Amino acid sequence: MRKKQIPLIALFVILTLVLILVVVLGIRRSQIPADTEALSGREEEAVQEKWQEGTVSHNGRYYKYNNNLRTYLLMGIDKEGPAAEAEDCISGGQSDAMFLVVADSETENISVISINRNTMTKIETLDPSGTKKGEITAQICVQHGYGDGRHYSCSRTVDAVSRLFYNLPVSGYLSLNMDAMPILNDAAGGVEITVLQDIDDPERGVYLREGERRTLNGTEAYSYMRRRDINIFDSATDRLRRQEQYISEFMKKLKTAVAGNTSRAAEIYDSVSEYLVTDVDFANLISELITYEFDGNIYTVPGETVMGDVYEEYYVDDEALYDLIIQVFYKEDRT
Repeated sequence: MRKKQIPLIALFVILTLVLILVVVLGIRRSQIPADTEALSGREEEAVQEKWQEGTVSHNGRYYKYNNNLRTYLLMGIDKEGPAAEAEDCISGGQSDAMFLVVADSETENISVISINRNTMTKIETLDPSGTKKGEITAQICVQHGYGDGRHYSCSRTVDAVSRLFYNLPVSGYLSLNMDAMPILNDAAGGVEITVLQDIDDPERGVYLREGERRTLNGTEAYSYMRRRDINIFDSATDRLRRQEQYISEFMKKLKTAVAGNTSRAAEIYDSVSEYLVTDVDFANLISELITYEFDGNIYTVPGETVMGDVYEEYYVDDEALYDLIIQVFYKEDRT
């Protein structure tokens, strides 16, 4: 049975406002390493590895990079209030939610890949004045903190994600301070979900119980998307599952709210524009991608969470990531 599709008029608002944005921009033609053996020492070699023309061999078949793709990074930033310049270059805020959005201009379909905030990778550090201090291996969410909290922080995070994906070209970025979530939720009229796990947030008066069917108001949506118990192992992964669930349900709800009403979509965007930082040209989106579809499925960068010396650490399964990249970014070469 064909999966139900969500037209981009609804997706537009969600992607721009809830970390899933797509805009047609040009990117260079490129590819990942040509064989599975290149996965060993991935992080050390990623900086030197260049995407090249040609084919890759995988599991006895040949593939070519899909040059019809455009890839964008969406980030949810753990900072209160509107997006503002950080007081120093180590206070830019962490990117607690991270998604890659892949738009295919040939099929007019959207793919979404979620990235665990605790993914261990190389990040570039600064001191408070902005002087470069070199690379360290740390959770990828930390990269956004080393910068100005706006465009510089975003561009550095784009670089870190690109390296993680073998120097994948990223066409643009959008970050959203998470305080915008209650505004978005209420603008859509609330979002109905089946609660995946108990959420207790006494500070906001939010108490949700696993298994209950609930239409979330703005405050509840904020707690559902943000709350986690750092004393519980792998709580970041549990929260990521809630974020994925909420985004999918929000898409369905917003489809109804803005169907056939582009002015309503613009109103919702304007209501949270001060919480956004982006280098994307929004004017092209509706005119060029109005017919694009998204099936509601979200891929996850594969890996495993372990307990580090202080914080949880998520280590990518290189072979499984290679499979995912082939699946999303490549087409089989039958010539």
